[in-house]
Amino acid sequence: MAWVLLAVALILAFLNGANDNMKGVATLYGAGVFSRRKALLLATVSTGLGSLASIYLAPGLLRAFSAKGLVPQESLTPAFLAAAALAAGGAVLLATRFGFPVSTTHALLGGLAGAGFVAAGPALNLGALGATFVLPLLLSPLLAIVLAGGMYVAGRWTRRRLGIEAATCVCVGKTWVPMSVAPRGVPSSATFARIGATSGAVAAPGGTRLAVFVDESAEACWRRYVGAVAGVSAHRLVTAAHVTSAGVVGFARALNDTPKILGLLAGVSFISPAAGGIALGAAMAAGGLLASRRVAETLGKNVTAMNEGQGFAGNLATSILVAGASGLGLPVSTTHVAAGGLFGIGSVTGDLRWKTAGSILAAWITTLPLAAALGATGMWVLRR
Repeated sequence: MAWVLLAVALILAFLNGANDNMKGVATLYGAGVFSRRKALLLATVSTGLGSLASIYLAPGLLRAFSAKGLVPQESLTPAFLAAAALAAGGAVLLATRFGFPVSTTHALLGGLAGAGFVAAGPALNLGALGATFVLPLLLSPLLAIVLAGGMYVAGRWTRRRLGIEAATCVCVGKTWVPMSVAPRGVPSSATFARIGATSGAVAAPGGTRLAVFVDESAEACWRRYVGAVAGVSAHRLVTAAHVTSAGVVGFARALNDTPKILGLLAGVSFISPAAGGIALGAAMAAGGLLASRRVAETLGKNVTAMNEGQGFAGNLATSILVAGASGLGLPVSTTHVAAGGLFGIGSVTGDLRWKTAGSILAAWITTLPLAAALGATGMWVLRR
């Protein structure tokens, strides 16, 4: 069972990476600063560094997720921990399949509670979960909404006081138009009107047209900050701060999540915490590289439109809350904090897509009971 537990923990780490690795860099992807591939590379590096650092910087979380105090010592077996990890992995896998960013922390709590109910019965100490986990997990997304929204408003006020304005570009260039799109006898300008261009067009060789596009949406037209601070381009400063903050969020996410899974390996005596942390970090990186596309699209493109300043505000709020909680040994959900930051930005700008936000909230609500049911079922099977 110890080997089974190790294998299950690595699978859970892989799924955690698939669902969580892009959360720090989703704003870079959504604002058009990085391509998805480039953003994923930054997420992989920052996640690996955070996993290694967690071995030494987050011992409190390691102890909290070893399940000591939740069930009696005699019930704290590799089978119990494996059932909890399997349940968490099942819940995260389902959410990742549909592109919903969910909390591995909530999935683990549900798995531990469900497996503990079968393993320990009346001896299950749910009070240990409530005192240690519930309050931080409930408050963190609310704090993220307020902090990210407030930071964006403060940043916008500061930018305007410094005389730096946000400008929308006019894009001029060649656009490929399939010849089948243009009906015979219809001028090229009408063809461009059909596909969304806002100006006339001029015929060019090879099936292309030269056109001018004007669009105020962040997704369709590049927005940049015009002005300078201490002689340095404001846009470059914001971009550098945005990229740095994304790396910090990736680091903080792994710092907070790795010990949660590593705590389950308390029942595996033949692997050291350092070796376990390295193995879990590698599994997280692999999950992000191979299976994070759908969650990246949801967080980066479907929650709210954003520019670089808005993305930086969301990342800064996320990194402060997650890194601070990790140092204090408080389990918070990076998912809830990062998505809460996006909700806060979208609420302030008026661009929040409520349908997507509602779907994400529904996935959050169902994660814990689903994992609890899976944990109870898995423990029942393993006991038999």
